[in-house]
Amino acid sequence: MKQLLPAIAATSFLVAPPAVAQTVQELQRQIDELKAVIAEMKAAQAATIATPPAAPVAPPQVAIAPTPAAPPVQVAATTPPAKREKWYDRIRLRGYTQLRLSEIVSGDRTAPDGVARLRSVHDSGIGDDTGFTFRRIRLVLQGDLGDRVSFYLQPDFATAVSSQSVGERREGFLQLRDAYFDAFLDPDKRFRLRFGQSKVPFGWENMQSSSNRVPLDRSDAINSGVPSERDIGVVAYYTPRRVEDIWERLTEDGQKLFGNYGAFGVGIYNGQGINREEANDAVMAVALATWPFEIGGGRVLEVGGSAYTNRVQPEVRTGGVSDVTFADERVGLHAILYPAPIGFQAEWNWGRGPEYDRTLRAITTKPIHGGYVQAMARVKASPVGPFMPYARWQTYRGGWKAAVNAPRLETDEIELGIEFQPVPALELTLAYARMERAEADERRLGRAEGDVIRTQLQLNY
Repeated sequence: MKQLLPAIAATSFLVAPPAVAQTVQELQRQIDELKAVIAEMKAAQAATIATPPAAPVAPPQVAIAPTPAAPPVQVAATTPPAKREKWYDRIRLRGYTQLRLSEIVSGDRTAPDGVARLRSVHDSGIGDDTGFTFRRIRLVLQGDLGDRVSFYLQPDFATAVSSQSVGERREGFLQLRDAYFDAFLDPDKRFRLRFGQSKVPFGWENMQSSSNRVPLDRSDAINSGVPSERDIGVVAYYTPRRVEDIWERLTEDGQKLFGNYGAFGVGIYNGQGINREEANDAVMAVALATWPFEIGGGRVLEVGGSAYTNRVQPEVRTGGVSDVTFADERVGLHAILYPAPIGFQAEWNWGRGPEYDRTLRAITTKPIHGGYVQAMARVKASPVGPFMPYARWQTYRGGWKAAVNAPRLETDEIELGIEFQPVPALELTLAYARMERAEADERRLGRAEGDVIRTQLQLNY
């Protein structure tokens, strides 16, 4: 090898760079001479080495200028390194705004002191001297903090606050609605634990987002169990693969589902209500189960139930909350036949809860019952876009624990309406309702009646 290296170095000087006028024959002659020299060196090396020959040595690579006919050398492009995903790339911002106009066209718009006026616990625009109102202005900030942890934050910019100036009601206050994070206990994300302020899994309609619901408001009977639908606590949700597949298909079809919740849920909450300080050591224990069945022809029937037990202390007119803790317990059933193109929806609940007793002039525990039945149709395409007409009847007898002194509600209502969606970001709902209601004020007697026309424009973003 020591003899081979100097020889290679020496022979390298024999090959001179070809001149401009150098021919192909001259280049070939030089290559042949170089091959002969290399062959002689290999023979000399084999004669001087007594040991078995080593692996053949590859001939040195000598750079030779390409001929004009040689093809260009193709250089492989290098792939740039993958960009690492930042934490903020997993965060999403969305929301919706609801602008509403409600008008009493006939009935008890006003009444003397102590007599019920036509009012609703859900719509502050139903009343005297009312106009346009923002029903909701929601922003949702959500995202994944890792493969097993996600968060959800939703404030509302359309909250009203009373008694700001000689009892005047003020609009447009910011209030926290949801603030929670999910911890997924399995790789498929079917089993999750939710911590923070979130919806209480009672009632199908209560769980459904207001941006998806067809009627303008939730029913009194179901919503009275958990007014504003939320509280602070811990809840576990589980969704089997079969159920998830059906819900995903319904979502892709444009159906209005009840949200990102499990087929089974169980949890514990403070029980005093949204954005209210806990008043006792008891907790609200709640459970929900719902299951969709494919019944043929692409149709889906979903049935289920929910229940809770709680101890609550309502706000009293003398100030603060009641010193007495009242039983607050319910059980409810629901059924939904998703429209294809005709559908039906119904819920009913029974139980007991706090209610103001006019005879005793005090809050006591009394029975409650009520629910609703709804029919709707779905037209996927038309000259004005998709639309959904609906008809709903609702009734309720029982206390409204979210109001001062937990007044009794006596509600009977028929509502007819239609929702248009001319473009995906815009929804317009027109509704008529024949209402018979007891006002949510224990100081006013009787029930008010009237006809109400309402419109709502919803912007999704």
